[in-house]
Amino acid sequence: MRNSVKTDQVPKGQLLLRTLSMPADTNANGDIFGGWIMSQLDLAGAILAQEISGGRIVTVSVSSITFKKPVKVGDVVCCYGECTKVGRTSMSIDLEVWVKPIKEDEVSHRFQVCEATFNYVAIDSEGKPRPIPKNS
Repeated sequence: MRNSVKTDQVPKGQLLLRTLSMPADTNANGDIFGGWIMSQLDLAGAILAQEISGGRIVTVSVSSITFKKPVKVGDVVCCYGECTKVGRTSMSIDLEVWVKPIKEDEVSHRFQVCEATFNYVAIDSEGKPRPIPKNS
């Protein structure tokens, strides 16, 4: 069992994205490729950033990312996030990936596998930075 210790830890922020890890997303070791996890984080963060900015955004950087445990094929991958900073045109989103394993002996044990901070900038139709509305 990958997570034999029960924890009272809960995800931070809101559920932004939920998907299923598939065989095509594996690395040479048979675990889910870290790049695939990063892409899910970026999708989840972009959803929240678009809601906050009220329009188009771009990813400008990843301040940090930490992979804590492997993800297996068939695991339900859940991305949670919260905005931690809003500037004039940019915002930082803290993200976490939690997994719900499919194995019967692990199904009730969800656990965190990754955390990251992604940074986004609101842009206009020409791709130039635009102010984020104050009510965000």
